Amino acid sequence: MLHFDIERLQRVGLTPALAERALLCAEGRDAISLDLLRVTVVHRETVQLHDGLAECTARPLPRLARQLLDSGTTLAVGDWVLAAREASGARWVHERVPPSSHIARRDGDGSRHPVVSNVDWALLVMGLDDDFNLRRLERYLTLAYVGGAAPLVVLTKADIAAADPALLDERLASLSRRLPNAVETLVVDATEPATSARFAHVAREGQTLVLLGSSGAGKSTLTNTLLGAAVQDTGAVREHDSRGMHTTTARSLHLLPGGACVIDTPGLRTLRPDIDEATLAASFGDVESLAARCRFRDCTHGGEPGCAVKEGVDPDRLRNFQKLLRETRRDTLTWVERRQQLSAWKSRGKETRVRMKMKRGEG
Repeated sequence: MLHFDIERLQRVGLTPALAERALLCAEGRDAISLDLLRVTVVHRETVQLHDGLAECTARPLPRLARQLLDSGTTLAVGDWVLAAREASGARWVHERVPPSSHIARRDGDGSRHPVVSNVDWALLVMGLDDDFNLRRLERYLTLAYVGGAAPLVVLTKADIAAADPALLDERLASLSRRLPNAVETLVVDATEPATSARFAHVAREGQTLVLLGSSGAGKSTLTNTLLGAAVQDTGAVREHDSRGMHTTTARSLHLLPGGACVIDTPGLRTLRPDIDEATLAASFGDVESLAARCRFRDCTHGGEPGCAVKEGVDPDRLRNFQKLLRETRRDTLTWVERRQQLSAWKSRGKETRVRMKMKRGEG
């Protein structure tokens, strides 16, 4: 039997739709008393859970851990779970409620890694200093779209950028050329307490926000500003590239004063969205719409004549799309296909070396 107080759990982001999913997940389990709780931190063997009033520690059942691994995922911060308490006081997670949204990434070898679940807004944090990188921002945008979260671009360190108005204007103009019109952008000084008021339209009661961005972009500083307290550790950045040193080492969910939740995350060392070709094309809507006007149906948007995409899309944005497309195609290869591709690369490399030796007269 499932027990939960919907009013109390709304404080940690429970919605009527998620409550309905939890009830369906608990069907047929009347013999055991289960509680609905939200994951706030994931450790190697345990998770922290919140019941709307306080946190507790629990372990996933081995059966559940195996099921999740077999489906290519694990528990993530933001997940809702059904947990039971033993007579000894120990808690065990029995089920994971199917999430309403789920952001995941892939490693270089193609393996999936969950980032967060059940988030409404993805705040894509990027500094206006040397952290400014439009290609990386486009990857974060794709990550948010695929995961089912509404993106909001947050440009931090406005106080630093103000020292060079020309550079600031140039970066804002380049951003507006690359971003879809529907994506809102906020330019903020994350250290300024009044900044939190600018997020009132997304940090409403029952909403969950996640901060995504590179190390040193100001995610933890912004988290503290939204919380109104120095909860997250912050650190300095390197002068030569404005990169941080991973002060935040784990994802964690916090309750905001206005009733919303915010999840702070460490910078992602490998940023590859978990997508297929169709989803990638949809996230680069300008490329997809212009491709229909190309002269050739199978146009690769490379050197073909009459390519509408090359004429209408920023060249750097197009290169980023093509790189993501190559990565996406590699992720769908089977083990045998990967071996065949590797053999082909080695063969081509060997042929190139032979030709170069012959050209130099070393053969």
